[in-house]
Amino acid sequence: MGAAPRQLLVVWHSFTGATQAMVEAVAAGAHEAAGDALQVRSLRAAEAGAGDVLSADAVLFATPETLASMSGAMKDFFDRSYYPLLGRCDGKPYALLVCAGSDGQATIAQLRRIALGLRLREVAEPLRVCTQAQTAEAITAAKTLPAEQLARGHELGALLGAGLELGIF
Repeated sequence: MGAAPRQLLVVWHSFTGATQAMVEAVAAGAHEAAGDALQVRSLRAAEAGAGDVLSADAVLFATPETLASMSGAMKDFFDRSYYPLLGRCDGKPYALLVCAGSDGQATIAQLRRIALGLRLREVAEPLRVCTQAQTAEAITAAKTLPAEQLARGHELGALLGAGLELGIF
């Protein structure tokens, strides 16, 4: 009997579909790279908790940028999970995915500070997707991302999947 598959947990939130599409691309890339050696568990931020993070081998946090910050649902996840995780996930590999209208850097910085406090280990540069939405209508509209953006998500998933399968992290 073979070893149990490694687990990549994706904690995510999406308002307009862009983050969700990227999460799906990440999952596809991870499955392609690692096959049956990897289980990708994708949970909306509202459904995820500290126990899910603790049982995973690596975590991807994926959020839209909202007012230069993570989404409220992602903040709620961290509000509920931070202290139960503190001191219990030191060195756990993680990566970030942020979908923003134009910037995303403040959200990445905020998430990195949380990860630093939890002593998580960043294993990939944050993936920042800019939709260039600048008006209220464009910001709130459903998003369809171009293939080039989705390919970047696929690449991140492949990196995470291969890294877990090979035991690199």
